[in-house]
Amino acid sequence: MEKIIITVGASSDHFGAYAENCDGIYGAGDTPEAAKQNALEGLKLLIKSNKSENLPDILKGEYTIVYKYDTQSFLKHYNNIFSNVALERLTGINQKLLHHYSSGLKKPRLAQRKRIETALHRLGEELIAVEL
Repeated sequence: MEKIIITVGASSDHFGAYAENCDGIYGAGDTPEAAKQNALEGLKLLIKSNKSENLPDILKGEYTIVYKYDTQSFLKHYNNIFSNVALERLTGINQKLLHHYSSGLKKPRLAQRKRIETALHRLGEELIAVEL
């Protein structure tokens, strides 16, 4: 199964989304979620307005959507789920610095991005193992 990678990123006045590996899929909005939704609408429109032989190969079979965020967009998108206090506990990164990342005042180095990503994946693995 193919993966369509949609990158979500922040600009100075809005959020944008585009497919890294499939031309013609773009979106924008006031929030990361709105940009994602707009990109999915663009995907549907691309499929609807083209004959199957004109579609990019990746869209001709089964595919899944994977979202790749820049740090600012991720933190803004999930700020109602993960407070800076919770993220500090998970990542060990100071709340003030996390705030700077989410507001775009600072961009995290690769090591910091990986630290956040690793902590979130660790949490996800823990949650997958939970049964109620």
